[in-house]
Amino acid sequence: MTQTTTVPTLEQFTGALDVVHRVTRRTPLESSRFLAEILGVPRVYLKCENLQRTGAYKLRGAYNRLTQLSEEERARGVVAASAGNHAQGVAFAARELGITATIFMPLGVALPKLQATRNYGANVQLVGATFDETNQAAQDFVRESGATFIPPFDDAAVIEGQGTIALEILDAAPEIENIVVPIGGGGLIAGVGVAAKQWAAAQGREIRIIGVQAENAAPYPVSLAAGEPVTIQTKSTIADGIAVARPGVRNFDLVRDFVDEVVTVSDDDIARAIVMLLERAKLVVEPAGAAGVAAMLTGQLQLSGPTATILSGGNIDPLLLQRVIGHGLAAAARYTKLRILLPDVPGQLVRTASIVAEQNANVIEVIHTRHATELPVSEVELELHIETRGADHGEQVAQALRDAGYQVRVGERY
Repeated sequence: MTQTTTVPTLEQFTGALDVVHRVTRRTPLESSRFLAEILGVPRVYLKCENLQRTGAYKLRGAYNRLTQLSEEERARGVVAASAGNHAQGVAFAARELGITATIFMPLGVALPKLQATRNYGANVQLVGATFDETNQAAQDFVRESGATFIPPFDDAAVIEGQGTIALEILDAAPEIENIVVPIGGGGLIAGVGVAAKQWAAAQGREIRIIGVQAENAAPYPVSLAAGEPVTIQTKSTIADGIAVARPGVRNFDLVRDFVDEVVTVSDDDIARAIVMLLERAKLVVEPAGAAGVAAMLTGQLQLSGPTATILSGGNIDPLLLQRVIGHGLAAAARYTKLRILLPDVPGQLVRTASIVAEQNANVIEVIHTRHATELPVSEVELELHIETRGADHGEQVAQALRDAGYQVRVGERY
């Protein structure tokens, strides 16, 4: 297809890398033997942008964009609309450059993200119950004040800044053949895709770029099929950092021409990935940042050769992390719910608990009721929440209870 968006050059990405390194860290590129075995490839690398300053890669694009402002534009200040990482990136970059930043955030923004943005020196305005309302308020402020709006993804300088991640990855591990990237509006994958492909072409070889979206907010598969950006109706997802209803215009063109494949993952997949990263890699990663690992765990990526994925952020509310861990353990069948119908006579609770213990499972919650209207008068329902080693172990416990004469349902009401 015809490319209507100007494609950044490798030299522009290299120049942007020099710029962003004034404030960013060269984040670690960790290896994961566990993921390599799942994918069946020699090595899997994790690019730890969750350890970046401000907790996400967004600082790269924001700082690169702000350094290109004229003195007059700097004097008028900058504006952004964001519920999280872009807000913090713009606020931090503006502080480093001595520019006044006004950040519009939704009323329900997570408290840690709000506090962090304010701590970086930004003037935060809480406006709107939805992001569309928040963004509209930011645009109104731009018209009234003359300040410069800093887009989160649909901007050439932002794309170049985000693409510097690819150069760091390939400098540390030039043998990489695949890069898996979370996608929201497309700023990150557009930059990474173009930079990586051009780097590989200069080396006389190819690199495959795979994008990952949350299935409840995935405009790219639909847009790519239509040949143009399409607005979709998003549904609720824990991956709020990539919950975008429409691709950016520049981003779509670059993704169409430089990205090889786009897949989707569910919230359950993402929750499992967050738990895996905590347990195996000792890394705290927000839902959006775990999307690439989630795709690897689903088995839908058919890859060969060394592979990298970008952990794009680590700014997760501790309360959400607590819920996600529980959900992730349940999704991985590490928590199993058993509903057991048993006679209403003394000793049954002790007997069932003993059977569970004999199977080396741990009871973490018990609900015992005799008042459900659908139960016979002579019977009660026992709901056991148990900790298991996986789905097979959970079924083993259920079968042991059945063998003892109990009627058991796993994960559903009797």
